[in-house]
Amino acid sequence: MDCHRSYTVLTGRMTSSRVKSFFLSLSRRKPLEPEGEQSTFNRCLTTLDLVALGVGSTLGAGVYVLSGEVARQSAGPSIIISFFIAALASVFAGLCYAEFGSRVPKTGSAYLYSYVTVGELLAFITGWNLLLSYVIGTSSVALAWSGTFDDLIGGYISTYFKENASMGLPGLAPYPDVFAAFLILLLSGVLAFGVKESTTINKIFTVINILVLLFVAISGFIKGDITNWQISEEVLINATAEYKNLTSTVNVTSMFGVGGFFPYGFSGTMTGAATCFYAFVGFDCIATTGEEVKNPQKSVPMGIVVSLLICFLAYFSVSAALTLLMPYYMLSEKSPLPVAFDYVGWGPAKYVVAVGSLCALSTSLLGSMFPMPRVMFAMARDGLLFHPLTKVTSRGSPAIATISSGIVAAIMALLFDLEALVNMMSIGTLFAYTLVALCILILRYQESPGEDTDLQIMESESKLGFMNPPSSPTSYTSRTVTILTLLSVVNVIALCVTLSQALDALARGEAWTIVIVCILALTLSITIVLIWRHPQNSTKATFMVPLVPLLPLASTLINVYLMVQLGGDTWIRYAVWLLVGFLIYFIYGIRNSVQKQRLKTNQTKIDTVSCKSDIIKEEKF
Repeated sequence: MDCHRSYTVLTGRMTSSRVKSFFLSLSRRKPLEPEGEQSTFNRCLTTLDLVALGVGSTLGAGVYVLSGEVARQSAGPSIIISFFIAALASVFAGLCYAEFGSRVPKTGSAYLYSYVTVGELLAFITGWNLLLSYVIGTSSVALAWSGTFDDLIGGYISTYFKENASMGLPGLAPYPDVFAAFLILLLSGVLAFGVKESTTINKIFTVINILVLLFVAISGFIKGDITNWQISEEVLINATAEYKNLTSTVNVTSMFGVGGFFPYGFSGTMTGAATCFYAFVGFDCIATTGEEVKNPQKSVPMGIVVSLLICFLAYFSVSAALTLLMPYYMLSEKSPLPVAFDYVGWGPAKYVVAVGSLCALSTSLLGSMFPMPRVMFAMARDGLLFHPLTKVTSRGSPAIATISSGIVAAIMALLFDLEALVNMMSIGTLFAYTLVALCILILRYQESPGEDTDLQIMESESKLGFMNPPSSPTSYTSRTVTILTLLSVVNVIALCVTLSQALDALARGEAWTIVIVCILALTLSITIVLIWRHPQNSTKATFMVPLVPLLPLASTLINVYLMVQLGGDTWIRYAVWLLVGFLIYFIYGIRNSVQKQRLKTNQTKIDTVSCKSDIIKEEKF
């Protein structure tokens, strides 16, 4: 009887120990400078290369299309304010990336940042999300390039394939876009050949794109008319009647707002800002170049901030020029710039715009493809994806990862209808932005190794310790800030869901919505104050995010709100993608994790990188 009881207790303890060990393995963190890991990339990129890469990736074809769509539907001339607000929100995320880029100058972007801060499982989810974003982004930009080129030559490509290779199945494209797939494979070959060569091509296309946008801006200020920012409601009512083919304007309500600089009110400007936010997505590709930059601590932060500034100036000037050239309610949603130039009698300028659009699509395609193999390489080097993906060429390019990711993106561009999948790309990007902001918050309040003293621990664990916190962080204060950060995330999610679902009720001034929003806002404010009262880590970096914890939590709030706006179908598709990722992680990644091997032994050889024909084995001391 006693033996049976002892056996039961022992079995229970063993099971409990295994469960605890399993959950600990999900949260194991990678050290900033892991032993046994050596970079094989060629450090050849300068700050100028990174700025060109960031601008090229961010300033895509959207600058030629988005301004017309947002101005006509949401913001009118106040689109320049929409772009300013969107740029401000993007800068919040960009600053968080910039600090991590200076602290962790390695390949991997948000995946690596989360691995060194919050643990392995969340890092894998982040990396898996980034791969989703880059694959869909690459495929969709290639399709846009193919479509733009096809339009320029009179639609011969689409006509031929529709007549000879029509597919017509649900979920698939109307016809296989062979040109888009060929374009991706060609660029994959260029990227696999070498980093410096591909960034040189990117710089050429980026310069052409900026010159075209400069031409657009100057043209707008020469031929523009300031009265297009002061249109009266009467003019808009007449335009509405004409649009609806009505002979009288009696009892006609304007479709285009009330006129003036804010025709749709400030709420319309904010709606436009939410759309414009996605125009600044792409700068994060700079963060994947940490091991290929000559001076990453300086170049990565500067590259991110400068590229965002240039992109804002470009969007701001183009949207201002566009709304000055032509009344906002007359803008074309699909091709606003050529129509605007026709309106002022500069028809031939549309060919300049077409060249700029193709250059913008080329740089955007390169910007989508460049980071994808590097994130894949970083995950494979850590053992979470398949080891052959770590193979690099003598020029330091991750060849197998580049070709593999290119083939996947080419197949998607060739066969699938990507319109329904594009919103999934937004989830992946916004999730990465959110996690990087939270990681900055956690990292700033982490204790340094060996920093705890008995006196500090006693001070921090005393009642109301936050009123008189210790001078430097301890394990207790670090743990407290992590818990407060989790509480603030829950609070932010609740606030965003409430604002999203009850916005109309809030606008009507219904008491219950005001009370809920006030309670959640107050709770979030208290949490921010409690975090702020705790001591920050004294370790300095070449670039540091200002206004911590306010700025990272503001970035989190913006990102979560935009994620909540996405539809249910998008979340279902995202859940399927996440399920596939979990299968890979729990079947392969968790067993082959290099960090797991590091923690298990102090003398084994760890294979982290393979080069051309042989595997480089690095001794772990």
